[in-house]
Amino acid sequence: MAKQEQEQAKPFVLVAFGARSSDSDEAFPMEHQSEKRRSTLCIGFIAAVFLVLAIIVLTLFLTVFHIQDPIIRLNSMTIQSLEMSPKGTLRTDVSVKLLADVSVKNPNAASFKFYNGTVMVYYGGRVVGEGSYFQGKAKPRRTLRRNVTVEIDPEEFLTDPGFVMDITGSKGLNISSYTRISGRIDIMNIIKRNVLVKFNCSTTFRLSPSTGGLHGDKCKPQLDF
Repeated sequence: MAKQEQEQAKPFVLVAFGARSSDSDEAFPMEHQSEKRRSTLCIGFIAAVFLVLAIIVLTLFLTVFHIQDPIIRLNSMTIQSLEMSPKGTLRTDVSVKLLADVSVKNPNAASFKFYNGTVMVYYGGRVVGEGSYFQGKAKPRRTLRRNVTVEIDPEEFLTDPGFVMDITGSKGLNISSYTRISGRIDIMNIIKRNVLVKFNCSTTFRLSPSTGGLHGDKCKPQLDF
């Protein structure tokens, strides 16, 4: 009788063991799927972060880090101290000054610091005066204006035989200028670039009978010399 009871008890042990084994088999795939889902989410998150960083870097290089050449304009040129004698000739004992109003437009997101700017004045295809070196700092996306004084030797005008006819006639005195500025643009100490910009233009000055002075037209851009 006792032997039969022991034999009847064994199936219950096997059944219980089999039930626990089946639960473990079902839990293992669920845990594996959860880990796989977490790995997929992690990879997707990292890919999204890299994509956002790539977009930010590309945007910076197309905007902030994209360096453009500054733009020079000669707004006006005024001739001062040019005096004529009663005989209609130019007085060589009085120095002639030309005042140039120069503007430097900086289209970049960083300041443009220039330290070597010159203005050269031409008449009749030769240099008659040169402006002193000027410097400055154009702020980001701002325009800086400078007045440059050019000393001109009156005798340089007289070397051209057509000077008197130009200044007294209707043709006018044709003056060309060449502006050159060299400087540097530094963006966050990451991108540094040396910049050289040039601008040429010509102005026609005419003698005003009412004031006796020379009045110039707007400086028109022209090709490089």
